[in-house]
Amino acid sequence: MKFHVAVTEHALEALNEYAEAERNREKEWIAARRRELLLPGMSRRAAAAVRRDVRVQAARMRRTGEFSGNRDDIVARAVREELRARGLDRKWPKPPEGETDAPGRPWGTPPSAPMGEGGYTGRVSVNLPYNLGDTVRRAAYWTSKAAVEALQEWADRWGDGVDVALREAERDGIPAELALMVAAGRPSAPQSALEIRDRLRAQVLTTGDLLRAAIDRATATDQPEIPEQA
Repeated sequence: MKFHVAVTEHALEALNEYAEAERNREKEWIAARRRELLLPGMSRRAAAAVRRDVRVQAARMRRTGEFSGNRDDIVARAVREELRARGLDRKWPKPPEGETDAPGRPWGTPPSAPMGEGGYTGRVSVNLPYNLGDTVRRAAYWTSKAAVEALQEWADRWGDGVDVALREAERDGIPAELALMVAAGRPSAPQSALEIRDRLRAQVLTTGDLLRAAIDRATATDQPEIPEQA
């Protein structure tokens, strides 16, 4: 299952550097094992068997986490760890049809960080195993459901403000003048209501939030040690 995630430039660079370092580490290990096991005068059949065994061992070490694999593997492993750390690694009910298909953040929530300097100016595309990706989407939906519904009720009473009204009008093909008239006709939210909205927004968890946390987790982890060969 493919995800496109907005990240900081620092996170993107750290992930790419870590993935490249892991690729090089695995290649160096494979080369060293071949130098150790491929002996002068060895038959072609025996040499082919050695190379195959080294490939099999490297693949097994990727599965166990001794090698991190490619970028998708790195993020997938970190996503599993992040789900476990948050207590979200479990079976979730299927969301209502169409609820998790819309792009972007859930209804009524702002971007997690501003675009521009220091914001989410980088993009990461990552393929997760289907079951893992489905767990991410379901966990984000059900964890956020109550807060999103409360935000919808909040917006029904106080509105989302002029900026949001204009963006939604453009998306829905509504004239901007009409959207401005509707927004202007709503009462202004008092400070207490704005604080309630902020608390509700903080309770919303998105797939992007989970994946960004997983990327931070992956790039903050020390490289696993390779065990000594017997």
